[in-house]
Amino acid sequence: MDNSPTTKINWRKPVLVLVCGTLILLLSVGIRQTFGLFMAPISSGQGWGREVFALAIATQNLAWGLTQPFTGALADKFGPGKVIALSGALYVGGLYMMSGVQTPAEILISNGFMIGFALSGCGYPVVLAAISRNVPEKWRSLFLGIGSTGGSSGQLLMIPMSQYFISVYDWMTALLIMACMAGLIVPMAAAMAGRKKSEGTQSSVPQIDQTIKDALEEARGHSGYILLTTGFFVCGWQIGFVSAHFPAYLSDHGFSPAIAAAALALIGLSNIFGTLISGALGGRFRKKTLLAGLYFLRAVVFAAFLIFPMTETGILVFAVALGLLWLATVPLTSGLVGQMFGIQYMAMLYGITFMSHQIGSFCGVWLGGFLFDTTGSYDVIWWGSIILGLVATFMHVLIDDRTVPRLSGVSANETS
Repeated sequence: MDNSPTTKINWRKPVLVLVCGTLILLLSVGIRQTFGLFMAPISSGQGWGREVFALAIATQNLAWGLTQPFTGALADKFGPGKVIALSGALYVGGLYMMSGVQTPAEILISNGFMIGFALSGCGYPVVLAAISRNVPEKWRSLFLGIGSTGGSSGQLLMIPMSQYFISVYDWMTALLIMACMAGLIVPMAAAMAGRKKSEGTQSSVPQIDQTIKDALEEARGHSGYILLTTGFFVCGWQIGFVSAHFPAYLSDHGFSPAIAAAALALIGLSNIFGTLISGALGGRFRKKTLLAGLYFLRAVVFAAFLIFPMTETGILVFAVALGLLWLATVPLTSGLVGQMFGIQYMAMLYGITFMSHQIGSFCGVWLGGFLFDTTGSYDVIWWGSIILGLVATFMHVLIDDRTVPRLSGVSANETS
């Protein structure tokens, strides 16, 4: 065996990047998942309707998505470390400002724009692209699955923690504590430094240098990429709606905030397992087939939740079932982007796909608040989520997941 420095894999860097990347996602995505708990206390305390807070969260999703391709391109060009560090600092500023909001404009600026911009630099696309560049190709899907569990673990840890701080202190103090925790993203970003797109990767697939324009043209002409990106809209719609409105929905039906927090935490716990399983299976089976199955099962779970009587046990069972499917789409979707186009511009191209996800989140969150305020019910959004899940299932079945002709020497695993 050739153990020369050019062929021997040094696992210290990949593991360090994986650990720090997972922790960064734990904080950035985990804190973001707690915002649904703040809707009722902030809205009632300020005398607002739910649409004000819902619009702020929806704007956050949209700002996150629309800026994601640009922050991804910056990470591809200059390395993810700087982008993550600056975004972590902006995240802290947004949470600090949010803790003292007095007007709808202030909640829109802090929770909407500032935190939305921050998430585009320390969320999934940039972090997962950094992990991809530092791991051998055969282990990439598994590492993406492990890294993606950071968001689930954050949801599991941060939601009960946030609910505790709100109950013991108040929502303002709880946000200040969250801001201090978000500050940990900045020093951990140092581990993510380097590995720009021009530095090469531990991949057996030859990387033919491209310009950003060439990469965008190639992706625009790839039917599989268009379907994948469009289908990710549905994931954003479903997750955005449930994250923002589920606690209020349960409160409307007479359930305590503790049940809502427990349900969201269970979603996070189950998703740790769901994402790990998804990442592992993505290295063995066709990712598009697994994605189609995930969207179909989501539609079934939503339908069952609406059809059967609502009880505390039923809510917790729903949370576990949905959690297994919650972010299991992330390692498969990001992995499919890398499979089709290589990883030279993965942060940017997955960023565009993720933008579709966030536009879906905006629609799910904002329409949830708007329709509730106008009709007094969430029924249209629930059934819309079911229909969209079935549409996404069909779209993923049609995806052409072959690697682009530009890349040669692709292993069988990359097209399976």
